[in-house]
Amino acid sequence: MKTIVAPSILSADFNILGEQIKQVHEAGAEYLHIDVMDGKFVPSISFGMPVIKSIRKETKIFFDVHLMIEEPIRYIKEFADCGADLITFHYEAAEGKVQETIDAIKAAGCKVGLSIKPKTPVDVIKPFLKDTDMILVMTVEPGFGGQKYIPESTERITKVRTMITESGRDIDLEVDGGINSETFETVKKAGANVLVAGSAVFKGDIAANVKSLL
Repeated sequence: MKTIVAPSILSADFNILGEQIKQVHEAGAEYLHIDVMDGKFVPSISFGMPVIKSIRKETKIFFDVHLMIEEPIRYIKEFADCGADLITFHYEAAEGKVQETIDAIKAAGCKVGLSIKPKTPVDVIKPFLKDTDMILVMTVEPGFGGQKYIPESTERITKVRTMITESGRDIDLEVDGGINSETFETVKKAGANVLVAGSAVFKGDIAANVKSLL
């Protein structure tokens, strides 16, 4: 499966955000990972719809929007209207409305991503594989950038990749958290093909960092 680098703009310099997005795209990154945090589902608060709408005007890169918010179903249409190409929400945040949320994302014309936190059993995603385009396995506790990769994640990635293979569907497997030049090969070998990287991309020479990861 093709490896895709998805730089997380959580680690970008917002003073020159447009310029840095252009750099990652030209260097070969196909996705832009956009973390939306509400201060409730996760402790941090990040950017929302106005930022996404603003950068959508400047680039055609694929917007991989990761909702770390409670009751994500409330805002699906708005994020789609802002320019999201794929909307990922957390199983843990959907409060029994996982299928409903998936259906809402599809109805809004976006691809569907489903995410699980490090302590959530991977089996919970199985009933939803028939309707998802991507599974995101968090490899750190969501909410803060710059954390270290949780080693137990490797086995979880392998299990999810096996489940995807058994489903017979062409589903991307994304990982997010502690992804750098050291952990990159580990997660790829385990079965991940979409790799979110923040500081590993935006610290130093952005173009060189993206190319080295690819």
